[in-house]
Amino acid sequence: MPERYVGRTVEMIYLDRQGRITQRIVQVRRIQGGRVLGWDVNKRAPRSFDADRILAVRTVPRHVS
Repeated sequence: MPERYVGRTVEMIYLDRQGRITQRIVQVRRIQGGRVLGWDVNKRAPRSFDADRILAVRTVPRHVS
């Protein structure tokens, strides 16, 4: 995952260690040592992800109220 996503909220498709494909909304905090560290919006918890298991990523549009 490129550094440009740090500080952004992204939607990602992720292959977990059990081989399941999941969709996550994550606030990316940092990228370090092949890991993406962030806040999982739906689980309301910090999470880390293996960068090589991220299948797709896109930024989530910011809503203006």
